Amino acid sequence: MNDAPKESPPDDIAAVSQEAAGAILTIDLAAIRENYRRLKARLGGARCAGVVKADGYGLGARQVASALAKEGCTIFFTALLAEGIALRKAIGAGPEIYVLNGLPPGSEPEAVAADLCAVINSGAQLEAWRAAARRAGRKLPAAIQVDSGMSRLGMAPTEVAAIAGDAAAFDGIAVKYVMSHLACADEPHHPANEQQRLAFERLRAMLPEAPASLANSSGIFLGSRYHYDLARPGAALYGINPTPAEPNPMLPVIRLRAKVAQTRRVEKGTGIGYGHTCHADGPLSLATISFGYADGWLRRSASAAWFEGVRLPFLGRVSMDSIILDVSALPPGTLGEGNLVELLGPSQSVDDAAGHAGTIGYEILASLGTRFHRHYLGG
Repeated sequence: MNDAPKESPPDDIAAVSQEAAGAILTIDLAAIRENYRRLKARLGGARCAGVVKADGYGLGARQVASALAKEGCTIFFTALLAEGIALRKAIGAGPEIYVLNGLPPGSEPEAVAADLCAVINSGAQLEAWRAAARRAGRKLPAAIQVDSGMSRLGMAPTEVAAIAGDAAAFDGIAVKYVMSHLACADEPHHPANEQQRLAFERLRAMLPEAPASLANSSGIFLGSRYHYDLARPGAALYGINPTPAEPNPMLPVIRLRAKVAQTRRVEKGTGIGYGHTCHADGPLSLATISFGYADGWLRRSASAAWFEGVRLPFLGRVSMDSIILDVSALPPGTLGEGNLVELLGPSQSVDDAAGHAGTIGYEILASLGTRFHRHYLGG
């Protein structure tokens, strides 16, 4: 990714100028669009939605959804009602917006006012949405989610069977999709994938005939049997590898760089950082960067930055607002205050950083804070 002229800060994120920020997060919207095209190409005739929950996996739901809309995406998923309402305000009327976690009791009028589609996960939610339709005097759109084996969200098989015998269960409801979610799609040979697919087939046969949706990002790569009518990719859009055992078929989306706040030279035996968990084993050149766990870089996360391809290890503990680097591998005077070192980007992918931390790329992205200057490219 190449830098481009600065753009106006997004409305939904506090304006942080490049000069005032301690770190710069560059988000390549053109790469997100290309990732959407690549996923859509694998789906044949199936439609492709965009999952923009958690503020677009931390990268800006408004910006991501607007970019995807330019690629023809007209269906979006958020996790929470508040996210759906904010997205509707941001992108306007037209696209379908589904709320994956369902609607909290009593919130149905807000969803109706924002023209949102409920994802119904229980009989109680179904009843509440029917009542909302009666009050609205019109049919309300919904996706019916069934639990095919993940035990997280969706109607249990016994609940589906009970509803199947109720002729009035779906009065006032326009069932747009019957959906479920795969638990082990990133492990293509896991037997749970086929077990869930077969369970999904049985459950959807008990419900009103409607288009079906099962595949998440990794599910798209399980093959056409899992594609049905609509796929719901999230992580893959943002450059996270949907096929962990194979090379990443997606483009990287972000680059994260932090500013050097101070440099110093220390002698052998000098304590470094909180708790003096590290002591210099000889004369060292250090640089402190304005970046820490308040910015989402967890203390267990990957422990190095890069400058012009040179690895700069962390020394001592990650602090709330700063990290100490060993820059002894660089020629003296190479780094100074205000210079940028890379945390995520060509030298270290999101998946690389997650591997070092014993976590997944989703957590790395979703943890990124709001103190950065955000620089959008290709919008």
